[in-house]
Amino acid sequence: MNPEKPKPRTLRAPRVQLDRKGWIEAAIDVLADQGMEGMRVEVLAKSFGVTKGSFYWHFKDRQDLFNAVLHTWKEGRIRDINKQTSGAPGKEREQLTHVIEVYSANRNRKGISIELAVREWARRDAQAAAVVEEVDTYRLECTRKLFIASGLSDAEAKSRSLLLYAYVFGQSLMAYDRYDPKVIDFKRWIAERIVLN
Repeated sequence: MNPEKPKPRTLRAPRVQLDRKGWIEAAIDVLADQGMEGMRVEVLAKSFGVTKGSFYWHFKDRQDLFNAVLHTWKEGRIRDINKQTSGAPGKEREQLTHVIEVYSANRNRKGISIELAVREWARRDAQAAAVVEEVDTYRLECTRKLFIASGLSDAEAKSRSLLLYAYVFGQSLMAYDRYDPKVIDFKRWIAERIVLN
């Protein structure tokens, strides 16, 4: 008598469960990689290995997700801006130099990709444009206050704040690493001109 061998059990990978926050974070990653085109419910659900029902459990509709992504991006940017622009009284110039160093570092490619994707979104969507404008105004205001505390007039502080962020965002779009071996010295020189002169 030959007992039947039990069939081997196939182990299925457990289905990923995304809560609302998980959906938002995953959608932000997709936005950075694929832009708005990738943020379709069917595409998102398939790429996350979940059902569309999971999406609709957490969000009323696609616009609800978009609102949540914009809100999360805005809150994250404001939190980071506060962190980077808060410093001890009397150390405003050092703090401004720190802001330039942090935001012009090449180490955060994902952050730059997200920033660019949100800005591209804002070119086509009034709500996204309003959120980007709010974040930019907050950025400029925080550095303006640092420049004023370091002794500059309001007009000069506004100009320098705009110059600071124009430099930070502009250089983040450029491939300049091979331009000259002294590029780090150039960046330091530019930062000093923005902050000190």
